Amino acid sequence: MKTSKLIVIFGVIVVLGLLVYFPGRKLARAHVNEITAVTDHPLSCTSCHVYISQNKLISKMVNADYLSPLNMAVSNDGSKLYVVAQDINELIVVDVEKSEVLNKIKVGVHPHSVILNEDGSIAYVSNQWSDNVSVIDLAASIVVDTLKTGNGPSGLSISTNGKFLYVVNTFGSDLSVIDLATKEEKKRLTTGKDPTGTELSPDGNVLYVTSRRANFTHYGEPLICDMTLVNANTQKVIKYTPIESAHIMENIAFTPSGDLAMMTLVRPKNLIPTLQVEGGWMMNHGVGIIEQKNEGKVVQLLLDEPNAYYPDPFDIVITPDGKKAFVSSSGVDRISVISIDSIRTILAESSPEKLKNFSNNLGISSRFVIKRIATGANPKGLALSPNGKRLYVAEQLEDKIAIINTESLETIGSINLGGPIRITVARKGRRLFNNAGHTFQNQYACYTCHPDEHEDGLVYNMAGKDMGRNMTNTQSLREIGETAPFKWNGKNQTVYKQDGMRFSTVLTRTEQFSYKDLDAIVSYIMTGIKYPPNLLYNPNGELTESQLRGKVLFDRSMDNFGNNIPENNRCITCHPPPLYTNLELADVSTLATTDDPILFDIPHLNNIYSSAPYLHDGRAETLEEIWTVYGQDDKHGFVNDMTKIQLNDLVEYLKSFRGPEYENSDSSIQQASTYKSN
Repeated sequence: MKTSKLIVIFGVIVVLGLLVYFPGRKLARAHVNEITAVTDHPLSCTSCHVYISQNKLISKMVNADYLSPLNMAVSNDGSKLYVVAQDINELIVVDVEKSEVLNKIKVGVHPHSVILNEDGSIAYVSNQWSDNVSVIDLAASIVVDTLKTGNGPSGLSISTNGKFLYVVNTFGSDLSVIDLATKEEKKRLTTGKDPTGTELSPDGNVLYVTSRRANFTHYGEPLICDMTLVNANTQKVIKYTPIESAHIMENIAFTPSGDLAMMTLVRPKNLIPTLQVEGGWMMNHGVGIIEQKNEGKVVQLLLDEPNAYYPDPFDIVITPDGKKAFVSSSGVDRISVISIDSIRTILAESSPEKLKNFSNNLGISSRFVIKRIATGANPKGLALSPNGKRLYVAEQLEDKIAIINTESLETIGSINLGGPIRITVARKGRRLFNNAGHTFQNQYACYTCHPDEHEDGLVYNMAGKDMGRNMTNTQSLREIGETAPFKWNGKNQTVYKQDGMRFSTVLTRTEQFSYKDLDAIVSYIMTGIKYPPNLLYNPNGELTESQLRGKVLFDRSMDNFGNNIPENNRCITCHPPPLYTNLELADVSTLATTDDPILFDIPHLNNIYSSAPYLHDGRAETLEEIWTVYGQDDKHGFVNDMTKIQLNDLVEYLKSFRGPEYENSDSSIQQASTYKSN
């Protein structure tokens, strides 16, 4: 009896197993095929249900808290290194000789840069997601004060007399001048767009501020990115020096003699079809040089070579003897060593026409690049020892500091900052995202067009072969996990499709990611990219009176004359919270004559204030232009009955949108409800 029962039970298990295996496997295969757009991606439930899970418990189990060092400062005696650890919101104090971490000091959210005062007793750390600067007593290793800044503080400089702290505000595109005696902002100066780096000239008279985003231009017009020059004595803007056909100017350095200023930059070729990557001309990377004299030359020289590119140059430092410059190329894990005397020779011997041609010359780097030095993953900030004999490199995705001998040009050591040993799937994905190894000749990484996992503000011709057709505005990658489908035409239903075969066919012109690598990069994009807080327009969830009025207009179903607005033409219909998209396709009457006839994927509007220009081809410079210039037929939301004040209120409300995690967790819902009832 017992034996027969066991046989029956065993038989049932076998039958159930067969039913699960054959029909179940077939269904699973079809499911994975649909997600990945290929037929041989390995069947692995963990790829989607573990590594890209939004469950907090699962996420905590599979991920780790990395340090991600970004920028550094060296003590006056060269014995200590102060490292900004961006992902854990700390300033790490390192004993250089012992290669040991001495202390970790908690600062604000998402710190960016650090600078020391003249005697090295105080450190200032800019906190990009807190809109302030932490003032640290280094002897006591504690934060003793917090200085309020503009929106998104990053690069720092101190006046020669030590009285003023200059803080570059990336998100606000301005510069805070802080009086260190009163600890208050004295004035705020307008800079180029999205500035990050700043440096004071050796004589202390002029402050240079880099910018990453180009000025607004219509597609077909050359890019211009502004270098802002500030008189450090009068604290007024001297001028905005245009840097043509370039952007992503991260950092700048001066030669000790003050004759040259040198900055990192990227030269995008966004006006040609993306297939041109095969010709080696989709993206170039180099340095800009500004001669410090009347009518001084402004020159761009490429770091790239004919068959090898050095994408995403981030930092630049110059040795105290003025002989060498070092540039970190984050996209290929290399440091480029530059002979500054060779740069001077090129400037002196070349005609203006030749110098202009050099900005597109892939062979020019052979005349001034001495050596390329390999580093760990994603080298970012650089710092020199006081005597200039050691170069320290922040390997952001390695959680280490590399040490390079600046005379032998060899790596002589490494400082482990103590980050997690294991490399999670998402961490591997972040490394892939920031590395250009998967593109033809290493021309660019995902990061190149999506700096800070956002977007570069440019419009690209994504056509297969047709010049000037189907131009598209780069879209942000921040928190897109729940906003499928992707692309402006909604053609890709998953990130797997977006970054798999389509990515290799249209953009990289190489073999697609291996399936493990694709799993990793999808994991990072789906779970590892977050919005910065909207401290500029909605710091605490309390909407202003104007924003509340704008919300009423956004939610309305009747126009100003009491007429019913068709449901499909109401703002709230296509853009419902918390994602502010209904994930559908729509015709909003904004197709250009150069576009193929398509419906548009309705984009999410979270943090829309930071994503100009607007519309699929970036033709609208501001949110207002979406309706005042390009939406006069009332097919992109009904707005033409609005007064100017009402439109202003609507725009102010749109600017208040934050990340989706905030939309149901603050008082704005209750506040809006109370406002309506009153």
